[in-house]
Amino acid sequence: MADSAAKPWAKHETDELYQKAKRAKSDNENGGGEVGKEIECENILSEFKTTKVLSDSAREKNIFIHGKLADQDAVIILEKTPIREDTLAELFTGSALKLEMKNDIYSTYRLQAPPQLNEIKTTVVCPATEKHIKKYQRQESFLVEETGADYQSITLPYIQKQSFSVQWVYNILEKKAEADRIVFEDPDPTVGFLLLPDFKWDQKQVDDLYLIAITLQRGIRSLRDLTQEHLPLLQNIFQKGKEAILQRYQLPASKLRVYLHYQPSYYHLHVHFTKLGYEAPGCGVERAHLLADVIQNLQSDPEYYKTRTLYFPLRVDDGLLSKYKEAERL
Repeated sequence: MADSAAKPWAKHETDELYQKAKRAKSDNENGGGEVGKEIECENILSEFKTTKVLSDSAREKNIFIHGKLADQDAVIILEKTPIREDTLAELFTGSALKLEMKNDIYSTYRLQAPPQLNEIKTTVVCPATEKHIKKYQRQESFLVEETGADYQSITLPYIQKQSFSVQWVYNILEKKAEADRIVFEDPDPTVGFLLLPDFKWDQKQVDDLYLIAITLQRGIRSLRDLTQEHLPLLQNIFQKGKEAILQRYQLPASKLRVYLHYQPSYYHLHVHFTKLGYEAPGCGVERAHLLADVIQNLQSDPEYYKTRTLYFPLRVDDGLLSKYKEAERL
């Protein structure tokens, strides 16, 4: 993962910094860390040198920044944390107000909240590869139409040639990383899975609940690999995942969105559990496939995802998109 052009001491310095800070994981290449724990650490971002803003969203209240940390490429993600109901009393009594405008019954203010209620969730990806930088950069997208034949002749060869690393997933499955974050575990080697919070969720409120079920069974890359033989695995994840969330977070199945991505962000089968109403990244119809539908489709046709035409968005600089253009399929 390290930048081949980086100096040897730079990597050592980065490793030392990360022993003192919360580690972060990208969807497809990084390992996990101590996110769930409150850890006091020195401000490693004081050494961060900004190169450019990759993207930002006033609506989502986040910003993605590319720069250098300990002489290595890094991506910093800053996100305003949600306002929690259990902090409202402290927010109202402990804040300072500055009047901006008053007109009849309407008035607007700038509220300066106490520091403990004014946090910014910060994710650090370092060393960041070119793939990370492109992932977070604002880009135009195109909708790809992939037939079963397209998958075999275009998509699968591309995936195999790229050899995308899922070592960080294996670290989780082998409990070498993030073991303390596991919400539920079914150890069965065939239908088992681990359920743990996605790094997009700060775990402080259930309104934006986001968990991932990662299958213990290896070698299943995506929807395209699923057949009728995988039905026990999918049904087990669907049932036990919902039960675990009800027990842990008192959230019933009727308030959950359970789905798979296609294309996935990493090629090891995993299932997303989010609270209904939370607009999680990638939950749109062009990418998300409800697990209940997947199960029913495979029950009706064991080879459904081998032959079905699937649609998914790709960003303009995605290497797979260029392959579809070369094949004149776009």
